Amino acid sequence: MRRILIIDDEDDIREVASLSLEATAGWQVFSASSGEQGIEMARIHQPDAILMDVMMPGQDGPDTFLQMQEIPAISHIPVLLLTAKVQGMDRRRFADLGVAAVLFKPFDPLTLAAQITEALHWGSALSNSALK
Repeated sequence: MRRILIIDDEDDIREVASLSLEATAGWQVFSASSGEQGIEMARIHQPDAILMDVMMPGQDGPDTFLQMQEIPAISHIPVLLLTAKVQGMDRRRFADLGVAAVLFKPFDPLTLAAQITEALHWGSALSNSALK
């Protein structure tokens, strides 16, 4: 079973993404409402991947990602940024960070697990339990 950490300051986004990944793929989901909390959750739970919002108050997603890269215990975890910004300059900035992928808001809850699976080259998004 895949383990995903969602870091987003918006309760609704965390809830929809969590329910989506649990229901459509059978993944175990953890969530955090800030970059600081997300770093701590990543240390504790060692997820297979992190889905993180770009725009958050205080410490934003890119800054959180850069901080994570300085922590050996979590620097190996692939990070996918979630953003509503789609301008070319932003895409280049995110790509230059070295994140695994950038996904765009609004996302389709029915295909979110498949998007993550494809971006991380994980194979099938659906677990056997989700197929029953």
